[in-house]
Amino acid sequence: MHRALAHLRTAEGPATWLGANYWSRAGGPLMWRDYDAGVVDSELRTLRDHGLTMTRSFFYWPDFHPEPDRVDEEKCRHFSDFLDRHHRHGLVTVPTFLVGHMSGENWDPPWRGGRDLYRDVWLVARQAWFVRETTRRFAHHPAVAAWLISNEMPLYGSPPGEPEADREAVAAWAQLMVDAVRAGGGRQPVSLGDGAWGLENTGRDNGFRLRDTARLCDFLGPHVYRMEDDAVRRHHSAAWVCELTTGFGRPVVLEEFGLTGAFASEEDSARYYRQLLHTSLLAGATGWVAWNNTDYDALYEQPPYRHHAFEMRFGITDAAGAPKAPLRELRDFAAVVEAVELSRCTRAETDTALVVSSYLDTVHPFTREEDREHVARTARQSWIAARLADAPPAVVRESDGLPGTARLYLVPSVKQLLAPTWHRLRELAESGATVYVSYSAGSHEEQRGPWYPDLDSLFGVRHGLEYGLVDPIEDPEVELVLTTGLGGLPAGHRLRFTATHGTDSGRVRLPVRPVDAEVLAEDAHGRPALMRRRVGAGSLVLCVYPLEYLAACTPRVNPDASVTLYGALAAEAGVRRPVTVADPRVAVDRLVHEAGHEYVWLVSQAPDDLTVRPELHDHRALTTLDGTPVETVTLPGHGVAVLRSEVG
Repeated sequence: MHRALAHLRTAEGPATWLGANYWSRAGGPLMWRDYDAGVVDSELRTLRDHGLTMTRSFFYWPDFHPEPDRVDEEKCRHFSDFLDRHHRHGLVTVPTFLVGHMSGENWDPPWRGGRDLYRDVWLVARQAWFVRETTRRFAHHPAVAAWLISNEMPLYGSPPGEPEADREAVAAWAQLMVDAVRAGGGRQPVSLGDGAWGLENTGRDNGFRLRDTARLCDFLGPHVYRMEDDAVRRHHSAAWVCELTTGFGRPVVLEEFGLTGAFASEEDSARYYRQLLHTSLLAGATGWVAWNNTDYDALYEQPPYRHHAFEMRFGITDAAGAPKAPLRELRDFAAVVEAVELSRCTRAETDTALVVSSYLDTVHPFTREEDREHVARTARQSWIAARLADAPPAVVRESDGLPGTARLYLVPSVKQLLAPTWHRLRELAESGATVYVSYSAGSHEEQRGPWYPDLDSLFGVRHGLEYGLVDPIEDPEVELVLTTGLGGLPAGHRLRFTATHGTDSGRVRLPVRPVDAEVLAEDAHGRPALMRRRVGAGSLVLCVYPLEYLAACTPRVNPDASVTLYGALAAEAGVRRPVTVADPRVAVDRLVHEAGHEYVWLVSQAPDDLTVRPELHDHRALTTLDGTPVETVTLPGHGVAVLRSEVG
């Protein structure tokens, strides 16, 4: 199956952005009022010297648009100088127009008067006029690489506590803003700057839709700052969002990511940046713009830092301009991107598909937001486990239909799929695929149970559910004991899963007995737990426990035993995995260069040094990037190794 790695197209060819969101330490968002060209020049030089190629810059809207029909020409002159300095340093920038939200505060131009940003015709016209006029002034400058309409517009147009905007109003507003860029002569790529926080990625409806944005824009830009309770999920937080976003046919630029030094040590900051950069690349990102270029220690009396003091320490340089650990990680990542010639690479195809229920990205009648959150949570956990099993999956949205090109389909902890999709899964199995489904009753009480049209005949079982009741998991740990060999695991092998977290509705099992299915594993009470029904050329595998839901609810759980289970299912299904590592703490993935060779990533989730021996399955030879043959690899704690692979 294809996994997207789309590259942004510019007049000079495919682009790989690596940069920082930029406010100068001399002023932060107010930098244009008392513009310090010398400090700006020094800051840009530091970024360039560490391998960065671009910035994302901002028109602070109250300053640049002080009256409805006037753009501040002095601020524009400062911005013109800013562009010139980029050009002299060999950098480009992406200006952002409507910066009414920034770092924990919303700022209006003084004349807004509380009007609705999406629906008030006069105010929408003023926004479009400002976008057109600023574009007209700077569209022909060689330092302008692209345009962004806003900064996190969902937080500005619908602040917390206010009703969310509706899709039609947002889509119309976005169309008019993009049209204004083109009317001002802007031919560079354009996107919205909304953060990709809408329904398709989060299950929460803020009016923005990636499907709508992809029709209008040239790239999509996730913003990711997640709080987590598991280190492996944290390291894949941005990667998962990028993976979900790649399915809309546009390049994915990780437009904002980073951390505040107020929340993380220098060592952890390095680890976090390293993991997010490499895992998001392997998930389809081709651009990275860190938040942000500098600390703001001197601005403690200035909003937003006065009331959001932690925002002062997001910099990749400190308040004196010295590089911090994140900038050094960006420098090292830049060297890898250059060495592998990323713009000439694609992601390796995969035989594994992760089915994401349409109950994430579609508001079906009489369903609840918790249903969408359940899908987002369990699908992410499954995706991480498959990656750690060295079977990185393509994400397949039920909303788009299920292609028939995978050998293994993962349908994790699923309560709800559309009725036709269950028929499609049977067809895929009959055609030769292995379809794995783990049961879930959902995470709340409303219509709690499997929304499967005919569970018994599909899986060859007879269930024993009682209406309105659930069968709670009795033990703090679910144990699966294989009754027959599976994908290299011997009979008697035990898989253990923590089962102490989740809701009372979610922490349940499916009581069944086999009719036309073979039992692959029993639980600790001797009951069928994993069953396989062979159909046509393939098989349907049913797990009666919501393993992925249990793991997703459990802190500090990864890697859990589902990595081993997925590895066995992949082997049983004939999934091609040219390079694997036995240790579940190391994930393997590959990029394919257009010249024919491949690059192999080994990404460690172990906190300490780890020596592994990559297993080669198709007569490959592994070398370092400089050509030294490789048999074993020592990875530092949470380290990454990039190797070259060719078929011998």
